[in-house]
Amino acid sequence: MSLQEQWIAFLTILHKEIKRFTRIWIQTLLPPAITMILYFVIFGKLIGSRIGDMSGFSYIEFVAPGLIMMAVITNAYANVSSSFFSAKFQRSIEELLVSPTPNYIILLGYVMGGVARGVAVGLIVTVMSLFFADLHVHHWFTTIFIVFMTSVLFSIAGFINAIYANTFDDVSIIPTFVLTPLTYFGGVFYSINLLPEFWQHVSVFNPILHMVNAFRYGMLGITDLNIGMALVGLTVFVVVLFIIALHLLKTGKRLRA
Repeated sequence: MSLQEQWIAFLTILHKEIKRFTRIWIQTLLPPAITMILYFVIFGKLIGSRIGDMSGFSYIEFVAPGLIMMAVITNAYANVSSSFFSAKFQRSIEELLVSPTPNYIILLGYVMGGVARGVAVGLIVTVMSLFFADLHVHHWFTTIFIVFMTSVLFSIAGFINAIYANTFDDVSIIPTFVLTPLTYFGGVFYSINLLPEFWQHVSVFNPILHMVNAFRYGMLGITDLNIGMALVGLTVFVVVLFIIALHLLKTGKRLRA
């Protein structure tokens, strides 16, 4: 395929993915918005007023970046895992695989579809957070880079999950038993400086903690960890997972539901 044909193929897959989650926005965009409003009301207004300041900011300002990142992570992951597994389950993915479309174009199309949903939900949650907290971007590059790369990372992870999944139940295992615990222990609702020293060292091995802290730095200018390490580590994770996903797609050993 020529470069122009590859670009058209990529845009076609991307358009299909965006149309997919916007067409059922009541199921894809509205529930995260409602969930985040409940978080802001409960943790920000009710509990946060009793906790007081954290790291020099009100509690609701402190948790807002974490809640935004939580929405981005879960929605980017869910979009790709459900979409690609549905195509795999319905056998429609076979038509795409036998076409002259390169594997990396297929992967990029699905991943950028996940990025689109993750960023869209992140923007919705950000707008809603402004009704509860006074947020200003401290560092634009860090903020945009972390949101984009985090969306890419978890979109690829969702793609890999969909490749290995044999049933719809398999698609929900990773979000339930891996993503949710890592997110809640990823510094969304607290600073790791509040933890005992031993658990601070353990928490460092949680990749989501680095993403949340880097995004919080971009929004508020505060962090518990090294931002440079977070940016480099996130980039390395994206490259490694992309190579793994591309290899799995190329071999096609797990693409039969």
